[in-house]
Amino acid sequence: MFLPHLSDHAHDIRIIRRRLAVALLGMLVLASGLISRLGYLQILNHQRYTTLSQDNRLRLRAIPPPRGLIYDRNGILLAENRPSFRLVLVPEQVKDLRATLRGLAGLVKLRPTDLERFHVLLEQSPPFQEIPLKFELTEVEVARFAVNRQRFPGVEVKAHLTRHYPHREIAVHALGYVGRINEHELSQADPTQYQPSSHIGKIGIERYYETLLHGAAGLEHQETNALGRIIRTLSHSAPTPGQDLYLTLDLRLQRIAENALGNRSGAVVALDPRNGEILALVSKPAYDPNLFVNGIALKDYKRLQTNRDEPLFNRSLRGQYPPGSTIKPFVGLAGLETGVRQANDTIYCPGHFSLSGSSYRWYDWKRWGHGWMNFEQAIAQSCDVYFYKLAYDLGIDAIYDALARFGFGQPTGIDLKGELRGLIPSRRWKRQTKGEPWYPGETVITGIGQGFLLVTPLQLAYATALLANHSRPIVPHLGRASRAPGKSTLRPLPLPHHPGAALALKAPEHWERVKEAMVAVVNAHHGTARRVGEGASYVIAGKTGTAQVFGLDHAAEERAGDNALAEHLHDHALFIAFAPVNNPRIALAVVVENGGSGGAVAGPIARQVMDAWLTG
Repeated sequence: MFLPHLSDHAHDIRIIRRRLAVALLGMLVLASGLISRLGYLQILNHQRYTTLSQDNRLRLRAIPPPRGLIYDRNGILLAENRPSFRLVLVPEQVKDLRATLRGLAGLVKLRPTDLERFHVLLEQSPPFQEIPLKFELTEVEVARFAVNRQRFPGVEVKAHLTRHYPHREIAVHALGYVGRINEHELSQADPTQYQPSSHIGKIGIERYYETLLHGAAGLEHQETNALGRIIRTLSHSAPTPGQDLYLTLDLRLQRIAENALGNRSGAVVALDPRNGEILALVSKPAYDPNLFVNGIALKDYKRLQTNRDEPLFNRSLRGQYPPGSTIKPFVGLAGLETGVRQANDTIYCPGHFSLSGSSYRWYDWKRWGHGWMNFEQAIAQSCDVYFYKLAYDLGIDAIYDALARFGFGQPTGIDLKGELRGLIPSRRWKRQTKGEPWYPGETVITGIGQGFLLVTPLQLAYATALLANHSRPIVPHLGRASRAPGKSTLRPLPLPHHPGAALALKAPEHWERVKEAMVAVVNAHHGTARRVGEGASYVIAGKTGTAQVFGLDHAAEERAGDNALAEHLHDHALFIAFAPVNNPRIALAVVVENGGSGGAVAGPIARQVMDAWLTG
């Protein structure tokens, strides 16, 4: 039986054609998209992706430059680069790292600090990059390793330069030191200039002038494979050594000042009042900066940290002390300028002072009193009662303004990091910090440099320099000049910041009244530092100070005396001076912690420094 054809052949062909048309259209759309994307990548973004492609196989490696040297003002070397040997290890070339480290420990002395630093760098570095294991191998260690070199594949001894401070503790708080760069410093630094194994200035001059001393790293363009391993070096540019730095410090004077301070804790700051050059910057006790260059041993660091005398603490910049009677010339000048006192006005000193309507007594250091005192006598003999009354008559606001004009309560701007501000108390300060009103008795003791008033030795020396030069603007600074690599010419360094305007007095003769009074401190028969001036070939203007550390009431003080107190509770001894009076070339401040008498302890130290500078 014949069956008719059930399908429509023409219809089926039309369906197939439609499907082919849709498929073709889809292919055209996809092809168009692909062509558009290729055009975008190859034409519009050709430069970008070419650069990325090059970056995938090209790498820049920084070549550390030799660090600039540091000299004193006379060209004596203070910081140098000493040739030494380091032990380095390439992790991927070492089959058994633990066994290798154990074997090396039998040849060289590996401290826990060395191993700890090595493991930190091991985590941060690719396996094909060499990692320092120990710095500054001894000659014996180099020889031992050379004999056993074949036992340690992937380990080598390489020569390099290590920072060295030949004078060790001398001037360490001014110089500072370099050390291994840490993760935070590395994240902030230029990656083309520093690597995880680089050194960087940590504190002091080494830190402040880091850019100048570091120089510019050289660069190697290296071709690498997909894993980052070096295939070949394409180009090489040599590093530019750091500039040499010449300081204003005089090493001889620095050494004399440190020796004069002896084993006492304290600070000496001496500067040239004509230009602000720091001649000596002493903080004692001190420490050896060479310990820190390649990583200090944990036991050594703990010893420094736990030392009660705080050798790591920079007292010259960060020590904040009550100035005691060294503040009296500045308060006295305020009294003359405001008209609250005339130079010939006399005040009677019975040995104590009380406010009207109050029975409380503030005692003079001379318990039986000084009698009638004028301005010069009050400073020469350091009469507390005179300045109790003067401070009360001035008021705390006038005292604040007068001291601020001499730089107290603010950084001096020296080219070192970490300087503290000190403190000039005021009504506003006390209300904000303590939530209390200002009391008249607090004004009284501010007049003799006690209470809330705090100064740093640097501020005290700076203010003394302003007294010496009639407040001509200067900026205390340590950097004097630099010398570019291969050059012989020294270039003066710019000052840290521009000095302010000079302090203009209503009556310029007030400068002379203050100077005359400070000369009487050292030269008058009743001056509190008369022994300091004996035999001097030049005229000294000075002021003693004794800052109370631990307070006793008057009756208890009379009964106990100094010997009843532990040494760390004794008063601080202070002395400020400048000389020669008619043409000052040095101004200085001395602080001896728990030294007692400023005239007997701090004054002779200042005299040794002035003699060394002015007479040689």
